[in-house]
Amino acid sequence: MSDCLFCKIVEGKIPASKVYEDEDILAFKDIHPARPVHILVIPKRHITSLSTVAPEDAAVLGKMLVKANEIAVAQGSPDGFRVIINTGRVGQQEVPHLHMHIVGGPDPVGPMLKRI
Repeated sequence: MSDCLFCKIVEGKIPASKVYEDEDILAFKDIHPARPVHILVIPKRHITSLSTVAPEDAAVLGKMLVKANEIAVAQGSPDGFRVIINTGRVGQQEVPHLHMHIVGGPDPVGPMLKRI
């Protein structure tokens, strides 16, 4: 997509602090980190969100999850981490390009959700 922020990062039109890249995925530091380790992992091919994935997306989604531990450990979270994929309005997805947050660091990340 020509106006997609993350597609522009993949194309090199917008700089990012890359921590991992291969032919299918790109991982880079979040510009507004919520934790000492906060990495975004995206498919290079534009996929809007989990609500739009198709069977042919399974391999790249699997690769994102398979690489999560390697990326987390390399970035300073060897004792665990959390993976978050926000989807759509209710999930508070801010960028309409599927992305996975890897968050961690030396201390526990806290509760999953606040009770309402």
